[in-house]
Amino acid sequence: MDQSELRQRAKPTQQDEQQAAIPEREAEQRVKHGVPMQVFRTICLAAWFNCCAVVIVVTQMIGAPLYLINRPWYYSYMALTKESFGLVITALTQWGCPTLVRVSGDESVRGQLHLTQEGSLKLDFPKRQVLIANHQVYTDWIYLWWAAYSNGMHGRLFIILKESLKYIPILGQGMMFYGFIFMARKWTSDKPRLQHRLEKLKTQHAGSNPASPEYDPMWLLMFPEGTNLSINTKNRSDAFGKKQGIPSPKHILLPRSTGLLFCLQQLKGTVKWVYDCTIAYEGPPKGSYPDKYFTLRSTYIQGRPPTSVNMHWRRFAIEDIPLDDQEAFDEWLRARWTEKDQLLEECFETGRFPSQLAGHIDIDGVPDKQKAAASAGYIETPVRLSHWAEIGRIFMLHDCPLRDPGTMAPLHNGYDSVQNGDAVPLTGPTTAPRFSDIPTAIDIPASTFDSEVEVSLEDLPDDPTELCTLLENEKAAKNFWVIIALAYAKQNQLDHALDILNKGLSSVAHGAVKEKLGLLGWICWLYMLKSRNAPRIAPEVEPYSASKTKEHYLQLATSTLNEASRLNPAYPPLFLARGVLSLLRASLYPPKPVRAGAVDTSERVESLRQALKCFDESSKAFGGRNIMAILGRARALYLLGRYAEALEGYQRALMKMPGLTDPDPRIGIGCCYWQLGFKDQAKIAWERALALNPESKVANILLAIYYLYDSSRHATTDPAFGSLYKVAMTQYTQKAFKIDKEYPMTCALFGGYFLLRKSYSTVESLARKAIEQTDVMSIASDGWYLLARKAHYENDSARAAEFYNRSDQARGGSDQGYLPAKFGSVQMQIANKDYDGAKFKLEKIIQQTKNSECMMLLGALIAEEIFAAQASGNKEDRSADAKKAVHLLESVRSYWKEEKKAISPDESVLVYLSRLYEIVAPEKSMQCLTQLEKMQLAQVPEDERPEGLKEGEELAAALREHLPPQLLNNIGCFLYQAEKVEQAKTMFQTALNACTKSQEKEQENDTDALITTISYNLGRTYEAADLPEEAKKSYESLLARHKDYTDANARLTYIALRQSPTDEGPKKMAKLYETDSMNLEVRALFGWYLSKSKKRVSNLAEDHEQRHYKHTLQYYDKHDRYALTGMGNVHLLTARDMRRDTDQDKEKRRKMYERAVEFFDKALQLDPRNAYAAQGIAIALVDDKKDYSTAVHIFSKVRDTLKDASVYLNLGHVYAELRQYSRSIEHYEAALAKDRARDTQILACLGRVWLSKGKHEQSLAAMKTALDYAKRARAVAPEQVHLDFNVAFVETQIALLAYSLPETQKTAQDVEEAIEGHEEAVATFDRIAGAKNPPYPKEALELRANMGRNTITKQLERALQNQREYEEKNAAKLQQAREAREAEQRRREEEVRKVQEAEQERKKKIAEERQRMVEEAQRLADKKQQQQQQHASKRKKKTEDHSDEEDDGEGGDESKDAESDTEPAPKKRRRLERRPGAKSRGSSKYKSSEVIVDSDTEDGDDHHQTAAASDHDEEMRDGPLPDDEDDEGIPQPRRGKVTRRIADDDDDDEEEEQQEEEEEEEEVLPPAAAGDEDDDGLFDEKSGDEDGGE
Repeated sequence: MDQSELRQRAKPTQQDEQQAAIPEREAEQRVKHGVPMQVFRTICLAAWFNCCAVVIVVTQMIGAPLYLINRPWYYSYMALTKESFGLVITALTQWGCPTLVRVSGDESVRGQLHLTQEGSLKLDFPKRQVLIANHQVYTDWIYLWWAAYSNGMHGRLFIILKESLKYIPILGQGMMFYGFIFMARKWTSDKPRLQHRLEKLKTQHAGSNPASPEYDPMWLLMFPEGTNLSINTKNRSDAFGKKQGIPSPKHILLPRSTGLLFCLQQLKGTVKWVYDCTIAYEGPPKGSYPDKYFTLRSTYIQGRPPTSVNMHWRRFAIEDIPLDDQEAFDEWLRARWTEKDQLLEECFETGRFPSQLAGHIDIDGVPDKQKAAASAGYIETPVRLSHWAEIGRIFMLHDCPLRDPGTMAPLHNGYDSVQNGDAVPLTGPTTAPRFSDIPTAIDIPASTFDSEVEVSLEDLPDDPTELCTLLENEKAAKNFWVIIALAYAKQNQLDHALDILNKGLSSVAHGAVKEKLGLLGWICWLYMLKSRNAPRIAPEVEPYSASKTKEHYLQLATSTLNEASRLNPAYPPLFLARGVLSLLRASLYPPKPVRAGAVDTSERVESLRQALKCFDESSKAFGGRNIMAILGRARALYLLGRYAEALEGYQRALMKMPGLTDPDPRIGIGCCYWQLGFKDQAKIAWERALALNPESKVANILLAIYYLYDSSRHATTDPAFGSLYKVAMTQYTQKAFKIDKEYPMTCALFGGYFLLRKSYSTVESLARKAIEQTDVMSIASDGWYLLARKAHYENDSARAAEFYNRSDQARGGSDQGYLPAKFGSVQMQIANKDYDGAKFKLEKIIQQTKNSECMMLLGALIAEEIFAAQASGNKEDRSADAKKAVHLLESVRSYWKEEKKAISPDESVLVYLSRLYEIVAPEKSMQCLTQLEKMQLAQVPEDERPEGLKEGEELAAALREHLPPQLLNNIGCFLYQAEKVEQAKTMFQTALNACTKSQEKEQENDTDALITTISYNLGRTYEAADLPEEAKKSYESLLARHKDYTDANARLTYIALRQSPTDEGPKKMAKLYETDSMNLEVRALFGWYLSKSKKRVSNLAEDHEQRHYKHTLQYYDKHDRYALTGMGNVHLLTARDMRRDTDQDKEKRRKMYERAVEFFDKALQLDPRNAYAAQGIAIALVDDKKDYSTAVHIFSKVRDTLKDASVYLNLGHVYAELRQYSRSIEHYEAALAKDRARDTQILACLGRVWLSKGKHEQSLAAMKTALDYAKRARAVAPEQVHLDFNVAFVETQIALLAYSLPETQKTAQDVEEAIEGHEEAVATFDRIAGAKNPPYPKEALELRANMGRNTITKQLERALQNQREYEEKNAAKLQQAREAREAEQRRREEEVRKVQEAEQERKKKIAEERQRMVEEAQRLADKKQQQQQQHASKRKKKTEDHSDEEDDGEGGDESKDAESDTEPAPKKRRRLERRPGAKSRGSSKYKSSEVIVDSDTEDGDDHHQTAAASDHDEEMRDGPLPDDEDDEGIPQPRRGKVTRRIADDDDDDEEEEQQEEEEEEEEVLPPAAAGDEDDDGLFDEKSGDEDGGE
């Protein structure tokens, strides 16, 4: 770098250095390939790239002479070579650094981004555009060139570059051939050259129509930032922005507007769109810049490409950009860059750009892995070639012949062609109204005398007989008959017109075929006009035989046309008439359903195909000049659903006749856009049509439809809905109705408005007009739908069903048809209680279209059937139906979240879902109720909202009192089931308050039942919260209001039994049982009381609990589930206590278990969700058959239903038997957490399972945990002797394990603790043996104590001694190892220090040697300069001596004087800098290794640089043209004497580890040295902060 650049660059801050250093460290961690692989990749990729580049340049040189022969051929040839280079870099990226590109866009590019069936990107952008983008890294242009390849424009891409790039060997010549624009960054010199190149890019094709000129395809790529993003460029950009008072963006540089504005001004009129691409690279952390991560070396050599490249596309019309005002354009460009910065911020936050393309990317046939992203609006595809065979196009001539560029700009989807008639100025007046060419009077020549008979065509007689007689007598020519007939037709007297033409036909002489053909043609056209005005169907008031419908007149037109065809089938005007007749006939047939893959052979489609054929023949017969044939063909294509082709046809007609307004092609253009999904484009076309013809009823009604569609995207509560709806009905529909009250589309649309106002008589008349007068089946369908809705509102279900069916059939019915009509038909079936038929039809609709209303209705029907079956006690399994209903309703619920669907949430969906989830998924049911609660909270009126409360739980709690009490009660029940007792209690209290408010608002509301239920639930909540007194108050208040409320009385009795199980409780129980012994709930409570208070008996028949349950089942309800479960429990406990000494005892015990299982099984049959019965079966399986696996399965299911400690306890038992100790401990702990923290049984079980785990794993830690649990159990019940035995037993087991473990798995402390515990265990055994009732025989206990006192104690003492010796030896070894490691570490540190000192000394010597070399070079230069000066002075003196000799007359030296006179003067010397340390000139492969420093970078040129820095917007960073203005396509040969490199001002960002050295040297490396840099790669670029765009 030179001195001037050093002065410009600010010293980087510490934060900048850290920010630059961190990415490099991270980058090194992500390097994929090691050094050997990098070298191999460098060789392979460089060989591939250089080989391809040489081939392309050679190909260009071969084709260069074409420039002198035929320039259009030359430019086409060079475009092919440019395509080859696009293929090279695409293949290089595909093979060398596979990269995923994620493409998105906003609504302006909808329909222009596609996915191929192979999963590749296909762009549908215009052939001419200006492309701008932010500049992140040097690889930006590679990915943008690939984007051009995806659009087929990789051969027509033009890039603005800095001038120095054209001097790169091979590549520079190639870029000059490509016609790239090189800029010197001096606007005064760049402007004329840029203007010259732009003039060439907007040259019209020779012979093109001036009204619609054609240009070569062109993508002009510009980077308005002028350079890529880096730390240095960002600092400079921010400094400039601060100086100018412009806010600095976070992720991009400030754009420069001068060059872009100039280009757009020059290209205006030849280019319509500016496409903007925002590029972001995934991988670098937020706040860092990607230039340090993704250099050419890291990307292609190290195998470290971006994780993904994100592109976001949008476009702007040039006519909307302020190009006439520099300041306004600056603001516009900065606004776009601010939006880019926001897009990049969102991309860095979410990992992708936002996309507005969801639903606008066709995913048919797309690979499954790309469908999800495409549905969300993203195209994710790797950079790759379409086919590997394209590589061959790099090395051979292309298969397409040379052609004139004029043939390479076809119409492209309407983007560059005329869209709405406004792109081409009207060349003449608008089309005159129909029949306007009929004169006011005509003169008929008289045959008897030399005179004429004048006939007025404005005041025609009512009976044309006299006129016909006159024409016959005078033998008038055919044109007189036609003019008079058309005059009648102008006055809408079509019958008289037909009579005149028929009489004229009969008067034509025999053999006059041409005259007959003309008259027959006019008759046919009038019949078709009559058909347009005739009704489709016979009015109900007239008999069908007496009415003349469209079909009648079309038959007459057909017979007339057949007669003309018999005369001359090739008569050209007949082709058009036959095509229109086929169109009209097709309009009478509704669409027919066609199976997928089958060919549609319906009458309608065949008629349309015949119409296409006729229009093509007509167009061919008239040489493509017949506008009506073009329009007819477009209409037929539209009716066939080929909207893109129809759009092209309408645009073609408009281009040929821009002033045409009747018929108006803009109407067809708008309709095509509408069907293609471009609703706003359609609106623009229709508005243009209305502007040209304000009385266009079609344009008015179509705009009304647009505004109705626009209003449908807003909620009815949104103010925008009302304003848009008002515009649609008052501004457009009403105007269209005033223009023509009989127009069917207007009648259908207005009928909907009057239907809402319940003006049914008006609806009837308008609907009938729409049905009878239209020749469009969809409008007839709308008419039938209006009649159906009217009959529906009038409760005439039979007629409503009939009209709904007709409406559906008019649009094709079956799989096609009209969805609202299908839905209305379903509603009629439901009204007639035909539920099966309704469900069948709804399922068919949902298969065709995922309509939310149909899904909601079908889900509700299925749910109601499920609820009815549950209420009736039907035991049929309806789980499949429930799942189906849930799926449907959840799908509807998911649609609420999609903004594009704009579906308002429906409370009934949440209610149905909550009821369906109530049993199978209570947590989801609770979610539905919570969402419903939020919806209703939002609907609370503002005047009822308390003041002073902010949004949050406090406000929600205050507003809940305004909600329905039923909702709050249900939420409280779910909270209670989820064991959220405090929240449930609060919710029930709020529900009681809501009941009070509801009764205050509406006095007629009877809330007594609700208050009773909620109060009972509140009492249960108090019980769960351990507030028995509060619960008693709640139940007593209930009994005060309803004395016979047994449930409340039973709960009071239960509380008394818990509080006083021996005194007050039994008394209340006896009183309750005596009062209401018939109540099954009371009997269940009494059975529970007996189970807790009874004494066990050996004889089952004497068990009071068993007798009570038996009595209940025999005399009250044999299906009482509680009694059946109780009987099972009684038999289960009896079986456990039975003897099992003999086989007979075992058999009796087995039968008792079987009896218990029978009772449990019957209870489960009655209630499949009876968790207690299921648990009883599992216990029986374990006790009787030891079937642990089946028991685990049952217990696991019970656990999901019954949140009781006994379930977890049983699971713990079973898992312990299965030796799954971890799971056993988990379930024991869960049982302990269920308010059973002081349960000795659970604590003892935990001690036992931890002991088993310790034995199994030989773990002292597990055994110590077992000892802790055993001690906790003993602390809870110290009076129980067996718990003391458990503690002593565990301590003994610990002692045995401590002895048996090897020294490496224990410590001396463990052994000492084991000895202490063993001594306590021996003492405990002695104490238990002396107890009154020991748990084991006294002799066994004493034996354990003696054994422990003698044998185990001695073993432990020996183990302790051995362990201490082992630990002492091990400690000594560890100390020695530690000392050796420290010594080795000190030695290594000393070696490192010595190496560092040696390196510093070496660098110091090199610096001194370098300084001496510089001084020596300077000395030699000074010496050489002195010698040259001395030589010059001597030469001057010698010349003077020669002059003196001449004066003396010596002529012999004249030749010497001549040589001296012709010797050239010394040239101006340029300062040279020699690179220090370079090889001698003799060993260099260059003739000179000197670096030429441009005069612009001299130390003294400070003024120039200051001016350049201040004029930020007056520089174009993206390069100038060659000086050869005329022959810019042919690069000039470079001089070969001295290979030099011009020092660039911008090469200031070399690798960080070399930067300090380069600053010291103050030089620029020559190409041979720069090849070792990290960012040289394959394209001889630098990864630094170059200020030039590629």
